[in-house]
Amino acid sequence: MDKRRMCPHCRAFITTSDRTCPYCHETVGRRGVDERSSSAISGIIPQIRFNTVIILIINFGLYAATSIYSMNSGRGSAMGLDTQTLIMFGGMDSQAIHDYGEWWRLVTAGFLHGGLLHILMNSWVLFDLGPQVEEFYGASRMLTIYFISTVSGFYLSSIFNPGPSIGASAALCGLIGAMIALGLRDRTSVGAAIRSVYIRWVIYILLFSLIPGLGVDLAAHVGGLAGGFAVGYLAGERRYASSSTEMLWRISASCCLLLTAASFLMLYLWFSHNSQ
Repeated sequence: MDKRRMCPHCRAFITTSDRTCPYCHETVGRRGVDERSSSAISGIIPQIRFNTVIILIINFGLYAATSIYSMNSGRGSAMGLDTQTLIMFGGMDSQAIHDYGEWWRLVTAGFLHGGLLHILMNSWVLFDLGPQVEEFYGASRMLTIYFISTVSGFYLSSIFNPGPSIGASAALCGLIGAMIALGLRDRTSVGAAIRSVYIRWVIYILLFSLIPGLGVDLAAHVGGLAGGFAVGYLAGERRYASSSTEMLWRISASCCLLLTAASFLMLYLWFSHNSQ
């Protein structure tokens, strides 16, 4: 029986009897029945992680709020929200961003969805992709990648697309870009396999974006992909938890969370003023 396993902190090979990693000196758990049970179903249900759950909850909460608002106004339904509702709840609008300085729309747009099919498709991808990125990069890097990808995606969209534009797909493309960056940095066969899988994802998304009539925001996808790749390539894999590098990434993630909170506060103040 192979007694090797991978340290969850520094990803070095250790043995099943190790309680402390000899390389990064972090405490590691005991591999037992629970781990074997979870691995048996990991191919069907991904091992969901905290960041992914929180993002999904925010997305569905905002979707419920926008659907109720749209139906009460008589302009749309849960299956398809109207343009005015999307603008009122922080959708990307080029004129509002560049002429009126409503920069917070670059963030809030990434948590909105235009219909039931839209949010279900994006949630399915996030449910599958989010835990993988968090596993390789760690929670702090994953949050930073998600935030930067959202902003870079909708900023590029604001240049080429008048709007409105919404959706988590800019950030999802960023997560894919980060995985491609990981594959490029890793020169082993594992890295080659990662590159192959996620480059195919990019090809599928770009082909899907070019189908006429779907209203897919290609600029947001490209901008998110570029932002995620850049951050992922810069970040590299996570180090042991007490390192100064990890401290910097935790600070980065905290700044991203504060900017996200500030963006929604700005949205609330804008909404309160303009809905009267």
